[in-house]
Amino acid sequence: MKTLGRVKMGLLSNKVERDEIKPGDHIYTYRAVFTYSHHGVFVGGSKVVHFRPERNLDSSVGSSSELYDPISPQSACPIFPDCGFRQSNSGVVLSCLDCFLRNGSLYCSEYGVTPSVFVAKVRGGTCTTAVSDPPGTVIHRAMYLLQNGFGNYDIFQNNCEDFALYCKTGLLIMEKLGFGRSGQASSVIGAPLAALISSPLKLLMPSLVGVATVTAGMYCMSRYATDIGVRSDVIKVTVEDLAVNLGWAAPRDEAAQENEASNRQLITL
Repeated sequence: MKTLGRVKMGLLSNKVERDEIKPGDHIYTYRAVFTYSHHGVFVGGSKVVHFRPERNLDSSVGSSSELYDPISPQSACPIFPDCGFRQSNSGVVLSCLDCFLRNGSLYCSEYGVTPSVFVAKVRGGTCTTAVSDPPGTVIHRAMYLLQNGFGNYDIFQNNCEDFALYCKTGLLIMEKLGFGRSGQASSVIGAPLAALISSPLKLLMPSLVGVATVTAGMYCMSRYATDIGVRSDVIKVTVEDLAVNLGWAAPRDEAAQENEASNRQLITL
């Protein structure tokens, strides 16, 4: 039945049961009556590592960015004492699955889908043509970023979906301007852009159905063109070098690299 559930996920919906997800999976849930989705990486043991705006974590004062994950960080989890763990000045958080979902349904993002499947998914942020790295690598990236941060949260350029996509693939967009890896953000921009571009066609096409078809096609193609799996401006970046590539920190010296290697060996032992 689990295999059948995974097959159905690709054809009908990405919704899954809790016993179907595995460590290293990119999971998400919808907020505010399906207005947007919040993403994270399941690391096992009913724990999820995800990325949220720092302002939500440090203050109870409302802000526009809180629309994207208005969770009160002060409410203690009654089951897991380490739920809500994070480093200071970091938006990367360790939460239990219950607190992550907040009574919402559980969905699992798909990787390595074909272009036809990708285009068929009308809503962005549910799949990508990019191939996922092994679960161990994905979990290592998530746990490393939990300790070292993922930079400043940005709705369009560095959000929770960008975090999960990087953990799964290690891919980073070289162009620092424009939009991040997030399919959800691409959809938000792609729909109005497609409508704008297709507006002149209303003068040539008397049928509203024809205009709608063209607009839908442009929307799907704009989503596909910005998918991290087909973009040509992406590079593979190790998580240890991520901060340097994004300008968060100075290049690491050899001593720091040797120290990190020693720490990884100790963890393995």
